[in-house]
Amino acid sequence: MLKIVPDPPHNPNQSLEDLLIQTSEYLVCALTIAQQTVLLHTKPPGQVMTLATMHEIERARSLVEMALSKVQPTH
Repeated sequence: MLKIVPDPPHNPNQSLEDLLIQTSEYLVCALTIAQQTVLLHTKPPGQVMTLATMHEIERARSLVEMALSKVQPTH
């Protein structure tokens, strides 16, 4: 199967703060996709897994935000 979206370039010199910010942005995108999926699948069987996924994404995002608040700014 061909990948539609290429992997982003990897920068080994990226700071922890930048990695956490980028991860948070990916989680926001994933949550938006999951929210749209709930709107498309209006029947409960199609929504249950997506709602569970949304819950997990929100929890992961809150953990990233907590970790980001503990990182010392490098700028």
